[in-house]
Amino acid sequence: MVKEKGSMIVQSNTGERPVMKAVPNQEVTEKAVRRKFTAEYKLRILKEAEACTIPGQIGALLRREGLYSSNLTLWRRQVDEGLIPKKRGPVARGPSYVRRIAELEKENARLAHKLKKAELIIEVQKKVAALLREEERTEKDS
Repeated sequence: MVKEKGSMIVQSNTGERPVMKAVPNQEVTEKAVRRKFTAEYKLRILKEAEACTIPGQIGALLRREGLYSSNLTLWRRQVDEGLIPKKRGPVARGPSYVRRIAELEKENARLAHKLKKAELIIEVQKKVAALLREEERTEKDS
């Protein structure tokens, strides 16, 4: 028995001469890695599945490729919808001018709110000034 990079080579005697065959490493990995299939691979497997006419051929294909029948169902649906996988990550933003317009509208609303507050303060100051003047007049008259 010879060890070789994650698997073992086993020597077995079948027939006239010894044959070397690889036995895969049976150790479970710490974290499973999710498989990613390219669009070309999906289309190739779907074509092979469509070519299967004898009962059991699709099952053999799925076993050979290490796939599930749900993969075929999902991939067929994707082909009907244009084979566009969902993209992960941040949502794509629109053109820059749309973002700029949104920024300006937000700033405009903020400034309008600030202006209303300033006008309210000025109005209150005018009323306070008028009251003080009135109070001054009443003091002079008395």
